Amino acid sequence: MPFTQQQFFEVFAAYNAAVWPGQIVWLCLALAAVVLAWRGGVLSDRLISAMLALLWAWMAVAYHYLFFAPINPAAYLFGLLFLIEAALLAYQGVAVDHLRFRLRADWQGAVGLLLILFALAGYPALAWLGGERYPAFPTFGLPCPGTIFTIGMLFLVRGRRPRFVLVVPVLWSAIGGSAAVLLDVRADTALLGAGLLALGLIVMPGPGAGQSDPGRESS
Repeated sequence: MPFTQQQFFEVFAAYNAAVWPGQIVWLCLALAAVVLAWRGGVLSDRLISAMLALLWAWMAVAYHYLFFAPINPAAYLFGLLFLIEAALLAYQGVAVDHLRFRLRADWQGAVGLLLILFALAGYPALAWLGGERYPAFPTFGLPCPGTIFTIGMLFLVRGRRPRFVLVVPVLWSAIGGSAAVLLDVRADTALLGAGLLALGLIVMPGPGAGQSDPGRESS
Protein backbone atom coordinates (compact mmCIF):
# COMPACT_ATOMS: atom_id res chain seq x y z
CA MET A 1 0.00 0.00 0.00
CA PRO A 2 1.42 3.47 -0.89
CA PHE A 3 0.01 4.95 2.34
CA THR A 4 -0.30 4.11 6.01
CA GLN A 5 -3.38 3.42 8.10
CA GLN A 6 -2.95 6.82 9.76
CA GLN A 7 -2.85 8.60 6.39
CA PHE A 8 -5.95 6.67 5.30
CA PHE A 9 -7.97 7.85 8.28
CA GLU A 10 -6.60 11.38 7.94
CA VAL A 11 -8.23 11.43 4.49
CA PHE A 12 -11.58 10.57 6.12
CA ALA A 13 -11.10 13.39 8.63
CA ALA A 14 -10.29 15.95 5.91
CA TYR A 15 -13.23 14.79 3.77
CA ASN A 16 -15.74 14.89 6.63
CA ALA A 17 -14.64 18.36 7.69
CA ALA A 18 -14.88 19.70 4.14
CA VAL A 19 -18.27 18.27 3.11
CA TRP A 20 -20.25 18.74 6.34
CA PRO A 21 -23.30 18.61 6.47
CA GLY A 22 -23.26 16.64 3.22
CA GLN A 23 -23.17 13.38 5.16
CA ILE A 24 -26.62 14.14 6.60
CA VAL A 25 -27.94 15.00 3.14
CA TRP A 26 -26.73 11.66 1.76
CA LEU A 27 -28.34 9.76 4.62
CA CYS A 28 -31.65 11.50 3.93
CA LEU A 29 -31.40 10.73 0.21
CA ALA A 30 -30.66 7.07 0.97
CA LEU A 31 -33.69 6.80 3.26
CA ALA A 32 -35.80 8.53 0.60
CA ALA A 33 -34.63 5.93 -1.95
CA VAL A 34 -35.85 3.11 0.32
CA VAL A 35 -39.24 4.82 0.72
CA LEU A 36 -39.49 5.24 -3.04
CA ALA A 37 -38.69 1.53 -3.53
CA TRP A 38 -41.60 0.74 -1.20
CA ARG A 39 -43.88 3.13 -3.12
CA GLY A 40 -42.91 1.85 -6.59
CA GLY A 41 -43.70 3.33 -9.99
CA VAL A 42 -41.83 4.77 -12.95
CA LEU A 43 -41.06 8.11 -11.29
CA SER A 44 -39.81 6.40 -8.12
CA ASP A 45 -37.54 4.11 -10.16
CA ARG A 46 -36.01 7.01 -12.03
CA LEU A 47 -35.51 9.06 -8.87
CA ILE A 48 -33.75 6.13 -7.16
CA SER A 49 -31.53 5.59 -10.20
CA ALA A 50 -30.69 9.29 -10.34
CA MET A 51 -29.79 9.25 -6.63
CA LEU A 52 -27.50 6.23 -7.10
CA ALA A 53 -25.85 7.77 -10.17
CA LEU A 54 -25.28 11.01 -8.26
CA LEU A 55 -23.83 9.06 -5.32
CA TRP A 56 -21.26 7.34 -7.53
CA ALA A 57 -20.32 10.61 -9.24
CA TRP A 58 -19.96 12.22 -5.80
CA MET A 59 -17.71 9.40 -4.56
CA ALA A 60 -15.58 9.74 -7.70
CA VAL A 61 -15.02 13.48 -7.45
CA ALA A 62 -15.54 14.46 -3.80
CA TYR A 63 -13.60 11.51 -2.40
CA HIS A 64 -11.29 9.87 -4.94
CA TYR A 65 -10.16 12.91 -6.90
CA LEU A 66 -10.13 15.59 -4.21
CA PHE A 67 -9.02 13.66 -1.11
CA PHE A 68 -7.75 10.15 -1.86
CA ALA A 69 -5.60 10.91 -4.93
CA PRO A 70 -2.99 12.95 -2.98
CA ILE A 71 -1.96 9.81 -1.04
CA ASN A 72 -2.75 7.20 -3.70
CA PRO A 73 -2.35 7.96 -7.44
CA ALA A 74 -4.49 4.90 -8.23
CA ALA A 75 -7.45 6.97 -7.03
CA TYR A 76 -7.57 8.62 -10.46
CA LEU A 77 -8.34 5.21 -11.97
CA PHE A 78 -10.79 4.42 -9.16
CA GLY A 79 -12.55 7.71 -9.80
CA LEU A 80 -12.87 6.87 -13.50
CA LEU A 81 -14.47 3.52 -12.63
CA PHE A 82 -16.91 5.28 -10.32
CA LEU A 83 -17.85 7.78 -13.04
CA ILE A 84 -18.46 4.88 -15.43
CA GLU A 85 -20.78 3.32 -12.86
CA ALA A 86 -22.57 6.65 -12.43
CA ALA A 87 -23.11 6.84 -16.19
CA LEU A 88 -24.37 3.24 -16.36
CA LEU A 89 -26.87 3.82 -13.54
CA ALA A 90 -28.07 7.07 -15.13
CA TYR A 91 -28.50 5.47 -18.54
CA GLN A 92 -30.08 2.19 -17.43
CA GLY A 93 -32.26 3.65 -14.69
CA VAL A 94 -33.13 7.14 -15.88
CA ALA A 95 -32.72 7.27 -19.65
CA VAL A 96 -34.10 3.86 -20.64
CA ASP A 97 -35.92 2.89 -17.41
CA HIS A 98 -34.50 -0.62 -17.02
CA LEU A 99 -34.14 -0.58 -13.21
CA ARG A 100 -37.37 -1.34 -11.34
CA PHE A 101 -36.87 -1.13 -7.58
CA ARG A 102 -39.37 -2.87 -5.28
CA LEU A 103 -39.35 -3.71 -1.60
CA ARG A 104 -40.84 -7.19 -1.52
CA ALA A 105 -41.21 -10.24 0.72
CA ASP A 106 -38.76 -12.71 -0.84
CA TRP A 107 -35.18 -13.71 -0.13
CA GLN A 108 -33.65 -11.19 -2.54
CA GLY A 109 -35.71 -8.41 -0.98
CA ALA A 110 -34.61 -9.52 2.49
CA VAL A 111 -30.93 -9.62 1.53
CA GLY A 112 -31.21 -6.23 -0.15
CA LEU A 113 -32.83 -4.64 2.88
CA LEU A 114 -30.23 -6.14 5.22
CA LEU A 115 -27.40 -4.74 3.07
CA ILE A 116 -29.07 -1.32 3.01
CA LEU A 117 -29.51 -1.29 6.78
CA PHE A 118 -25.93 -2.40 7.25
CA ALA A 119 -24.61 0.35 4.96
CA LEU A 120 -26.57 3.04 6.82
CA ALA A 121 -26.29 1.81 10.43
CA GLY A 122 -24.29 -1.40 10.80
CA TYR A 123 -21.19 -0.19 8.97
CA PRO A 124 -20.67 2.93 11.13
CA ALA A 125 -21.50 0.89 14.26
CA LEU A 126 -18.86 -1.69 13.35
CA ALA A 127 -16.34 1.08 12.64
CA TRP A 128 -17.10 2.64 16.04
CA LEU A 129 -16.62 -0.70 17.79
CA GLY A 130 -13.31 -0.99 15.95
CA GLY A 131 -12.10 2.19 17.64
CA GLU A 132 -12.70 4.69 14.83
CA ARG A 133 -13.99 8.09 15.87
CA TYR A 134 -15.43 11.05 13.97
CA PRO A 135 -14.13 12.89 11.95
CA ALA A 136 -11.63 10.13 11.06
CA PHE A 137 -14.61 7.92 10.39
CA PRO A 138 -16.24 6.31 7.29
CA THR A 139 -19.52 8.22 6.88
CA PHE A 140 -22.20 7.45 4.31
CA GLY A 141 -21.22 9.00 0.98
CA LEU A 142 -17.79 7.37 1.07
CA PRO A 143 -17.07 4.47 -1.32
CA CYS A 144 -17.32 1.44 0.97
CA PRO A 145 -20.71 2.08 2.61
CA GLY A 146 -21.92 3.61 -0.66
CA THR A 147 -21.03 0.43 -2.55
CA ILE A 148 -22.76 -1.82 -0.01
CA PHE A 149 -25.87 0.39 -0.20
CA THR A 150 -25.87 0.23 -4.00
CA ILE A 151 -25.59 -3.56 -4.02
CA GLY A 152 -28.46 -3.69 -1.54
CA MET A 153 -30.62 -1.50 -3.78
CA LEU A 154 -29.78 -3.64 -6.82
CA PHE A 155 -31.02 -6.69 -4.89
CA LEU A 156 -34.42 -4.96 -4.89
CA VAL A 157 -34.54 -4.73 -8.69
CA ARG A 158 -37.46 -6.67 -10.12
CA GLY A 159 -37.57 -8.06 -13.64
CA ARG A 160 -34.75 -7.39 -16.09
CA ARG A 161 -31.54 -6.50 -14.23
CA PRO A 162 -28.73 -5.16 -16.45
CA ARG A 163 -25.83 -7.25 -15.17
CA PHE A 164 -23.08 -4.84 -16.12
CA VAL A 165 -24.26 -2.27 -13.55
CA LEU A 166 -22.93 -4.73 -10.96
CA VAL A 167 -19.42 -5.04 -12.42
CA VAL A 168 -17.92 -1.89 -10.85
CA PRO A 169 -19.48 -2.54 -7.40
CA VAL A 170 -18.00 -6.06 -7.49
CA LEU A 171 -14.58 -4.71 -8.51
CA TRP A 172 -14.64 -2.10 -5.77
CA SER A 173 -15.71 -4.70 -3.23
CA ALA A 174 -12.47 -6.55 -3.97
CA ILE A 175 -10.30 -3.43 -4.10
CA GLY A 176 -11.80 -1.60 -1.14
CA GLY A 177 -12.21 -4.82 0.81
CA SER A 178 -8.45 -5.36 0.65
CA ALA A 179 -8.19 -2.60 3.26
CA ALA A 180 -9.84 -4.99 5.72
CA VAL A 181 -6.67 -7.09 5.61
CA LEU A 182 -3.92 -4.64 4.67
CA LEU A 183 -5.00 -1.74 6.92
CA ASP A 184 -6.95 -3.66 9.59
CA VAL A 185 -10.22 -1.83 8.80
CA ARG A 186 -12.70 -4.31 10.24
CA ALA A 187 -15.85 -2.72 8.81
CA ASP A 188 -14.57 -3.35 5.30
CA THR A 189 -14.77 -7.12 5.74
CA ALA A 190 -18.50 -6.68 5.05
CA LEU A 191 -17.60 -5.10 1.70
CA LEU A 192 -15.99 -8.38 0.63
CA GLY A 193 -19.17 -10.25 1.57
CA ALA A 194 -21.37 -7.78 -0.30
CA GLY A 195 -19.19 -8.25 -3.38
CA LEU A 196 -19.67 -12.01 -3.27
CA LEU A 197 -23.43 -11.53 -3.01
CA ALA A 198 -23.31 -9.16 -5.99
CA LEU A 199 -21.53 -11.83 -8.02
CA GLY A 200 -24.56 -14.03 -7.41
CA LEU A 201 -26.84 -11.30 -8.78
CA ILE A 202 -24.84 -11.22 -12.01
CA VAL A 203 -25.74 -14.82 -12.79
CA MET A 204 -29.40 -14.79 -11.77
CA PRO A 205 -32.41 -12.89 -13.20
CA GLY A 206 -34.40 -10.49 -11.10
CA PRO A 207 -37.65 -11.76 -9.55
CA GLY A 208 -40.55 -11.46 -11.96
CA ALA A 209 -38.36 -11.37 -15.05
CA GLY A 210 -40.56 -11.58 -18.11
CA GLN A 211 -43.69 -10.58 -16.20
CA SER A 212 -45.53 -7.30 -16.48
CA ASP A 213 -45.67 -4.89 -13.56
CA PRO A 214 -49.19 -3.42 -13.30
CA GLY A 215 -48.01 -0.72 -10.89
CA ARG A 216 -45.85 0.86 -13.59
CA GLU A 217 -48.76 1.31 -15.93
CA SER A 218 -50.56 3.51 -13.44
CA SER A 219 -47.53 5.41 -12.10
